Amino acid sequence: MTKLILYGTEGCHLCDEAEIIVNRLLESSPTQFVLEQSDIALDEELMELYGVRIPVIKKSLSGKELGWPFDEHQLSDFLSEADDT
Repeated sequence: MTKLILYGTEGCHLCDEAEIIVNRLLESSPTQFVLEQSDIALDEELMELYGVRIPVIKKSLSGKELGWPFDEHQLSDFLSEADDT
């Protein structure tokens, strides 16, 4: 199972949109991915890294990231990419 991290913060309408897209896609493959949400406002280091880029989805094992804007097709492509490149 691949762990995904969705970086965002409360009150971010783009983060809400990204969450809907991610959840919709993950519903179609519930055993392949697990989603963790991370509120960057609770961590100073995350604020520095992602403060102006959220929402961002990250594959925790490879560290590969997909930043906003993205749609279901782009997210699907990102999730199907090999992590060894």
